[in-house]
Amino acid sequence: MPAPHTTQHWEIRKPAARGRGGMVASQARGAAEAGVAMLEAGGSAADAAVATAFALAALEPWNSGLGGIGFAQVMAPGQPCETLDFGPVSPRNLRPSAYPMTGKMKLDLFPWPEVAGDVNVHGPLSCVVPSSVAGYAALHAKHGRLPIADVLAPAVAYAKRGLAQDWFTTLKVANSASVLRLYPESARIYLPNGLPPVAPYQGSPGFFKLGNLAATLERLQQAGLDDFYRGDIAASIAADFAALEGFVGAEDLAGCTARWLPALEQEWRGRRLFLANGLTAAPTLKRVLAGMRDADYGGGAPSAAWYARLAAETRAAYAERLAGLGDAEPLAAESCTTHLTAVDGDGLMVAMTTTLLSSMGSRLVLPGSGVLMNNGVMWFDPRPEAANAIAPAKRPLCNMCPVILAEGDAPIIAAGASGGRRIMAAVFQMLAFTADFGMDPEEAAHHPRIDVSGPEGVTADRRLSPETRALLAEGASVTEVEHATMPVNFACPNLIRVMPDGERVGITDAMSPWSAALAET
Repeated sequence: MPAPHTTQHWEIRKPAARGRGGMVASQARGAAEAGVAMLEAGGSAADAAVATAFALAALEPWNSGLGGIGFAQVMAPGQPCETLDFGPVSPRNLRPSAYPMTGKMKLDLFPWPEVAGDVNVHGPLSCVVPSSVAGYAALHAKHGRLPIADVLAPAVAYAKRGLAQDWFTTLKVANSASVLRLYPESARIYLPNGLPPVAPYQGSPGFFKLGNLAATLERLQQAGLDDFYRGDIAASIAADFAALEGFVGAEDLAGCTARWLPALEQEWRGRRLFLANGLTAAPTLKRVLAGMRDADYGGGAPSAAWYARLAAETRAAYAERLAGLGDAEPLAAESCTTHLTAVDGDGLMVAMTTTLLSSMGSRLVLPGSGVLMNNGVMWFDPRPEAANAIAPAKRPLCNMCPVILAEGDAPIIAAGASGGRRIMAAVFQMLAFTADFGMDPEEAAHHPRIDVSGPEGVTADRRLSPETRALLAEGASVTEVEHATMPVNFACPNLIRVMPDGERVGITDAMSPWSAALAET
């Protein structure tokens, strides 16, 4: 038999950021630069996180943006950790009868019954209320220092310049092209001449505009973030949905709010671990934490037995989750999310995860505003008898997992990841590598991981030792894969740690080509 195909015959290194001031880690370096600019202007980690998040709308539109949703963990030294919940809520006028089942099963992102026309997967009927802007507004209002016009300035500049037309853009757009072509404004922007934009064979990539996104960001900069929900932008969004016969309306936008909740505290090996409150992956992670508490954390790196135990505990945790809470997170890598982490010189830490759910979300760009909308209805089960059934004004279960680890009252690690069901395993392993095994964050980011995304089976990085892979195979079927840029076989974590001597070290996923952590100078 031929040897398995290997995509990457090279060794990739992602440098860590190091410094004693503020820091931002993001899946797009340009967005991290926007955040660091806020820190250098005297802003807080909240200003940096909000600037980074808005910049991502123009730099990484397939993962997050103004049409998305999210969760954040926020903690300042000496203060309680809080969860900012701006998670998905279905429109109040949604009609479950609009999602008739075909009688077949849909076996791509979710093991749901197929809905006629996939209207729960893409297009105007697939959208829940876009709450990201409400979340960013709440974070800025409570912890920001700079005027919102200044915080939005980098995002406006990036949107006016346009999205880089490089190879990674080509790859991401091509993955969604078959559905983007169904919606005129999406096709006009992303499929010029009916094809994805292609990077030049030589020289530097150009840029292309994302419809009316720049004008919308500039309007927010001038009128304030509330305009998205109760002003001219809200009117434009509601008008586009009315024309498209979607369910999101003016009342949904006007009623959209983010909520502050006390973070869920869990003692972890002598430290305080804060998990995201709300309908998140926290219950599943708590189950894994309980099972891994007395595992062997010696030797500076995980042993084969440690990985095998993690695989078994995670499979058991998912069995409980899917039986008791319902299946509400994508199976496949097409789930596209972004995570960003920020810390300022005063020690305020922010870990924020935002998403459109699928790559390119609903694949629907609203013509008036240039907002690429989420497809959050896909979080719901089409079966009316299900606990997680499609219904109006309802919150679905999702698997985002931003975390903060503290020593006493001082936050020392903020982390999270993107990648659907893969998120939780990646977050736990990055925490364990850094906090328990004592790895430098840069070392941890390059250390091989496993993934368990359900009650059966294990995905193992080929770089793991033969002993580890053999021991994993004793407990479950093992799929050996590359940790590569594409296919995406593992979640994409990032993390900032305050070291014992006060130095801050930040790192992003080694296989995310645009990602970077940057330190304030």
